[in-house]
Amino acid sequence: MATSKIKKGDTVRVIAGKDKDKEGKVTLVDRKSGKVTVEGINMRTKHTKPSAANQNGGIVNVEGPIDASNVMLMVNGQPTRVGFKVENGKKVRVAKKTGEVIDK
Repeated sequence: MATSKIKKGDTVRVIAGKDKDKEGKVTLVDRKSGKVTVEGINMRTKHTKPSAANQNGGIVNVEGPIDASNVMLMVNGQPTRVGFKVENGKKVRVAKKTGEVIDK
């Protein structure tokens, strides 16, 4: 399977859709469907039944997945495309804008 350009914990900027130009941290990456979930982006309302975790139930706001092609990685406060390079026998992500290695 190919290496993903976006990983959990990355800060990204939304470049398309209703939340365009918003930034957030990636909380989940689904490589099979090519979607990512970002904090505070693509908020949905979900109706929940009462449970042990949520005693009252009711309407809860949750983040929905967004296509990975609609987000761009932020490096040093700048949105950048991502490339790959082999360094010391290890494949690492590289910021196209600055040329610096993202994965340390």
